[in-house]
Amino acid sequence: MSDLLTAALGHAARGWHVFPLRPDDKRPAFPDHAADDCTGRDPRCRTGHVGWEARATTDPDRIRRAWSARPYGIGLACGPSRLVVVDLDTPKTGRAGRDGLAVLAELAAAHAATIDPTYTVTTGRGGTHLYYRHPDTGPALRNTAGTLGPMVDTRAHGGYVVAAGSTVAGRPYTVDLDTDPAPLPGWLAALLAPAPLPPQRPVVVDLPADRTGAYVRAAIDRETARVTGAPAGERNRSLYIAAVALGQLAAGGALTAEDAQSVLEQAAASAGLGHVETARTIRSGLAAGSRRPRKVAA
Repeated sequence: MSDLLTAALGHAARGWHVFPLRPDDKRPAFPDHAADDCTGRDPRCRTGHVGWEARATTDPDRIRRAWSARPYGIGLACGPSRLVVVDLDTPKTGRAGRDGLAVLAELAAAHAATIDPTYTVTTGRGGTHLYYRHPDTGPALRNTAGTLGPMVDTRAHGGYVVAAGSTVAGRPYTVDLDTDPAPLPGWLAALLAPAPLPPQRPVVVDLPADRTGAYVRAAIDRETARVTGAPAGERNRSLYIAAVALGQLAAGGALTAEDAQSVLEQAAASAGLGHVETARTIRSGLAAGSRRPRKVAA
C-alpha cells in the first residue's frame, strides 16, 4: 500500500473527508471542469454539477480505488470534516516582515489568550496549518483571507487544505503535532463569524391566481426549500439542481428568468452561500434548464 493511500485512509479514519488532488499539485483532480463548463458527461454530474466538496469522502473503498490508480495528493474538505484550519504563512524568500505565527500570537495576546496545542501540519513552503474543531453552535464559518491579519488565512466551509502526506512541487506536507484538533477558541470564532445578513425583503413573484399559478408557486417553494435545507457540502449542488428546475419553467414561460434568479439568490443567501459562488451556479443551472423547457398545463 502506498504512503499516500495510507495517509488518505488515516485522515478518513479521523472522520475527515478527503478527495484527490492532482499529483504533486494543490488543484483538485476531480472534477476537471468548473460549474459553468459542466456538460453532464462526467458520470457524477448527470443530475447536476458535483464539485470537489461534494465528492470528498471517508469511504475506505472509494479511497482505495482512487489512490490505487494514481499517486494523487490529498485534499481535505474542511466543511464536511467540521474543521477550521488556520493557515499561517511565511514571507516569501528575500522579503521582510512578520510571519503568520507571530501575527496570530500578537492577536491572541491582545485577547488575553494563548495558542494551545492542536493538530498541526507544516506546509511545503514552511508555513503552518493549525486544525481546530468547528463550533457546534453559531453560524457556519467560511474561508477568510487576511481577516485576522497579514499572513493569516482560514479554511472552513467551502474550503480545503492540502493534507499531510502530500507533496506540492516536490515539497512535503508533514504532521508537526499529531493530536486531536482542539475546539476553535471562542475569541477566534467571534472574529471569524460572518457579518449578519441585512434584513431580507421577500421576493414577490407575480403569478396568476389559478391552477397554473399554484403549481409554479409550489415549485418555487419546493426548490428554495431544497437550497435552504441542504446540508453543508451539498448546498451548491442543491442550488444548481433548483436552478435547473426553475430554468425549465422559465424557458416554458411559467415565470420570468429574472424572478427565478431572484428567488434562488435569496435562498442561497439564507443558506450562507457566497455571492460569487451563487451567481455562477445559478447562471449555469438556469442555462441548463433553458435547454429543456417545461410547460405547465392550464
